Amino acid sequence: MSQQKTGLVVTAHPGDFVWRAGGAVALHARKGYRMKIACLSFGERGESQWAWKKAGIRMEDVKAQRRKEAERAAAVLGAGIEFFDVGDYPLRPGEAVLDRLVDIYREEKPSFVLTHALEDPYNFDHPVAAHLAQEARVIAQAAGHKPDPERSYAAPPVFLFEPHQPEQCNFKPTAILNIDEVWDTKYEAFQVLAAQKHLWEYYTRVALNRGVQGGRNSGRPMTYGEAYQRLFPQALEELA
Repeated sequence: MSQQKTGLVVTAHPGDFVWRAGGAVALHARKGYRMKIACLSFGERGESQWAWKKAGIRMEDVKAQRRKEAERAAAVLGAGIEFFDVGDYPLRPGEAVLDRLVDIYREEKPSFVLTHALEDPYNFDHPVAAHLAQEARVIAQAAGHKPDPERSYAAPPVFLFEPHQPEQCNFKPTAILNIDEVWDTKYEAFQVLAAQKHLWEYYTRVALNRGVQGGRNSGRPMTYGEAYQRLFPQALEELA
């Protein structure tokens, strides 16, 4: 019996995996992949502006609400989620977080990894998360890190999901994923993030734009798409 394929998402905040990679998560979950989200923070400061307008609100209350939302959104998309609670604005993962993420790579043996763009002048948490995802991937390959002769591991391809303002982040799409069959699921996950309703239509327009581009580049009908930048070259047997 073949082992179930898996996919891993390393995200700085809860909203990021919904807006930018929700289609990929839902699509691969529907195809039978076990999808795991490594959520580094609850977005309790940067993504939760609305919460701090309430007098007397406590940090633990904001975290609890964001955790509940993230769990619900992940469930809608068909993914499991693990929280690291390293804080945001600033995001400061330490050695223990890196070590745990390396273990996740080895445990899950993901077929692919989704994470943030390498640059983002508007949000420094995002490239920090991307760097962490890459470093853990490299360390997971090292035979001398927690040596285990029985262990087998192959480093997966990494796809960077689209940042909020791609032109400012040197983001250049090299892959457009057709998410037509799971668009309704992704939009349902949008609705879990009720406090960020102003982003629902924005990311709908992004998906429609990428769908047009995906259709033109593939010659096949596509309404909704998600853009990704492949970090490493793809090895091919032929170019067709």
